Amino acid sequence: MQTFRTEGNYRDASRLSIAELRAAIASGEILQATALAFDTHRQLRFDLGGVRGVMPFTACAEGADTGAVRDIAVLTRVGRATCFVIESLEEDAEGRPFCRLSRAKAQQMCREEYLDTLEPGDILPCAVTHIESFGAFCDVGCGISALLPIDCMSVSRISSPADRVSVGQQILCAIRSRDSQGRFVLTIRELLGTWAENAAAFSPGETVVGIVRSIEDYGTFVEIAPNLAGLAESCPDLRPGQAVSVYIKSILPEKMKIKLVIVNRALGQNHRFDLHYFLTEGHIDRWVYSTPESKKQIVTEFALPACNRA
Repeated sequence: MQTFRTEGNYRDASRLSIAELRAAIASGEILQATALAFDTHRQLRFDLGGVRGVMPFTACAEGADTGAVRDIAVLTRVGRATCFVIESLEEDAEGRPFCRLSRAKAQQMCREEYLDTLEPGDILPCAVTHIESFGAFCDVGCGISALLPIDCMSVSRISSPADRVSVGQQILCAIRSRDSQGRFVLTIRELLGTWAENAAAFSPGETVVGIVRSIEDYGTFVEIAPNLAGLAESCPDLRPGQAVSVYIKSILPEKMKIKLVIVNRALGQNHRFDLHYFLTEGHIDRWVYSTPESKKQIVTEFALPACNRA
């Protein structure tokens, strides 16, 4: 059975023999290799262990055959690991073998056999491909892209997606929603723990590293875990993203509040918390961040849209 992965995580075709390439054709296995050039015939070229591989433009991505894919989306594959299925092993006019490749077919297989079976609340592995101010685009399989919006990256406020993830990073996400074309919107904050789960790692009297997230008239919000922030005194000379050390004065579950005192504001280094997942697989129907005693309730409902319900 084919296992679908993010691009860059398939078997390297450049290390395979002719016999192994033929076996991959017979089984329909998805492979990968580094795209070496986009030539004047508008095709990507590869070297598959001494055998030339060619991928016509229309086979470079789903939608390329209908004009929905721009040249730049293909040009940027050069120098990068690119997945594909081998459609055929042929000979050119001079009798030299070459492989005809299709990334579009690999993506179609991934969508039909894997992505189309998923629904909101399902957890899946992703890879961050690029970052914009409003969120991060992620590969959810064979280079198929989905958006992880900035407001779905954590309960704590962040000013940039780069505060939470980086290009090339392998992460876990849940499907937040899905549109009529099957495109996913992703979320990660539900995997990073509730208020109580995060607060359990800290105790009053500790001094820990924090990251300034916002500065208000009434105080400074400092993140001490990806899904947990506390309030310290107002410090107008601080800036969002700055690393500080903070003393934990009190933890109040009934109010979902952590009172902090800034101890050192001159750590002189950048800091970003590693993602710590409390959920790593399966499905979520409903997620409640808030404590039972809190008046403020932060809840995510992973309900199917009415149009997708049976």
